[in-house]
Amino acid sequence: MADPTEDTTQNSEAVVGSDTAGEFQATGSEELPSEQGLDTGDIEKLLDQATESLDQAAGEHVSTEAKAREFSLGDLTPDPESEERQPIELLGEVEMDLRIELGRTQMRLEEVLQLRSGSVVALDKLAGDPVDVFVNGRLIARGEVLVMNDNFCIRVTDLVGA
Repeated sequence: MADPTEDTTQNSEAVVGSDTAGEFQATGSEELPSEQGLDTGDIEKLLDQATESLDQAAGEHVSTEAKAREFSLGDLTPDPESEERQPIELLGEVEMDLRIELGRTQMRLEEVLQLRSGSVVALDKLAGDPVDVFVNGRLIARGEVLVMNDNFCIRVTDLVGA
């Protein structure tokens, strides 16, 4: 049976070391640097060695005395060659969300749950009032509802400016 006053640090010693991928792993066979009696100079030497190893792994030498320099964006004027006009057909395949809003109302959840087929919901607009046309959530026009060949249609009557 072991004496509880006996020093058991030998069995629980661990050091954090670096593997080849740069990740840290714990090993139980080495002593921690603070237990080896390293002074500040030794620690700085180890840090320098680690920095050199990282520089070699990165494939370039990074100077610790590197000076910061001012960043410049360069010339941002457009190229005259890039100003050629593109045909509008390039936008032909762009998908957009189109929504027609007949009107709005506010209802409590209880009233929504009571809705059934054939229920009538009163809106804030009158019959014949223009409907709002939204593209990607932005109001772009107002128009009137028509029925053509048994389909609902919108005739745009007013374009809303940006």
